[in-house]
Amino acid sequence: MTVEPASTGAARTSPRTMVRGLLLDVGLPAIIYYVLHAAGVSDWFALLAASLMAGARIVVVAIRQRVLNALAFVVMVLYGVGLLLTFATGDVRFLVLKDSVGTGVLGLLFLCFALAGHPLTLGVTRSWAPQRAAAIDERYRTEPAVRHGHFVASMVWGFSLLAEALVRVVLVLLLPISVVVGLSTALVVVVIGSLTVWTLWYIRRLRRVLDERQRPAGATSG
Repeated sequence: MTVEPASTGAARTSPRTMVRGLLLDVGLPAIIYYVLHAAGVSDWFALLAASLMAGARIVVVAIRQRVLNALAFVVMVLYGVGLLLTFATGDVRFLVLKDSVGTGVLGLLFLCFALAGHPLTLGVTRSWAPQRAAAIDERYRTEPAVRHGHFVASMVWGFSLLAEALVRVVLVLLLPISVVVGLSTALVVVVIGSLTVWTLWYIRRLRRVLDERQRPAGATSG
């Protein structure tokens, strides 16, 4: 979810770094949760394990880089909320709906932080590329195109996650719970996977456009 588009390498975060960061911050807690859940472990314990993994990621990044990992923190809060909601009711449909609460809250956070001028994508980018954090902050502060890129990426993630949450609510209301449980997991995989692919495409497109603008007049792309 980084959108540093300049052709100079100082503040650029590679797609490989982005994918690695997503896997560690989002993928690893989710894998732990779903593996334990599939193995028959209680939902409470699976959520606790996912929360602890996200918390461990925050601690590791804080020790190594002396910064707060924004995305890992949000993921930990979401699993923590799910953990608390498991005590509210034993209804199976409610346990599925808690996933909508998590993705819905995450979507709202993306939107609110972007509208406030502090997109989550910026904090995520800094934590994934700490050696370039100062350059990333400077480019965000001084270049409108970079700010616009972060805003667009944050809004796309926010609205997409909200839509995913609403779709799950509709599925829970309309379909048998045995069907919804499988669809709920598939929905998360499809939405996050699609957003990741879109983000990689958007980064490359934005960089290509800005590289063309910055190329000296009369120069060719070779």
